[in-house]
Amino acid sequence: MLRILRNLMILSFAGLLAAACNTIEGAGEDIQSAGERIEEAAD
Repeated sequence: MLRILRNLMILSFAGLLAAACNTIEGAGEDIQSAGERIEEAAD
């Protein structure tokens, strides 16, 4: 029983990490596109 709980916790943690990476990647893309628009406006 303890082994099952441990494995479940590990899988849950891995899922949260994967979701966090996708969120951070999306935020980085948004910031990059905003920076490109600012550069275009400055030209």
